[in-house]
Amino acid sequence: MKTQIAGRVFVLGDNIDTDQIIPAEHLVYRLSDPEERKLYGKYALSGTPIEQAGLPDGGIPFIADGKTTSEFNIIIAGKNFGCGSSREHAPFALREAGVELVIAEFYARIFYRNCVNGGYLAPVETPERLVDHIKTGEQAVVDLDACTLELPESGQTFKLNSLGDILSILQAGDVFEYARSAGLMA
Repeated sequence: MKTQIAGRVFVLGDNIDTDQIIPAEHLVYRLSDPEERKLYGKYALSGTPIEQAGLPDGGIPFIADGKTTSEFNIIIAGKNFGCGSSREHAPFALREAGVELVIAEFYARIFYRNCVNGGYLAPVETPERLVDHIKTGEQAVVDLDACTLELPESGQTFKLNSLGDILSILQAGDVFEYARSAGLMA
């Protein structure tokens, strides 16, 4: 995992649950089939109500028609991101859509652990309500080492919480690769 991530931001509201991240009707695709895996990306966030996505008048869709990946690789969300069921498919779907990290005020613990355990994406927490300061489509640069998010166009910089030891797990690839590299398992 890179420690500096730059890209376009997609802003969501509070209480985005796993059924909104990947609706249950899209859990039928086989993870072992590369073509079917792409469909998890295609349908990522397809259950999110338009008012939750902060898209006035329809705005910009997360996944454009005919695409399986998003032009947005950073998600900014409010409180309780990933609440609902414990499905591992939620962070997986976001990763398949091209998301590298989600920044939220706080996460449902099971979603947070699924992100880390599977090495799917970085679940970064913020002490500030960023959804009130950032708009969908803005460019951002996140530095995981410095724990900052910068908006180059406005020059604003926001402090993020450190990932701490979680960063080592994500950089290893997932919790099992980390355990192997740390000599915790054969």
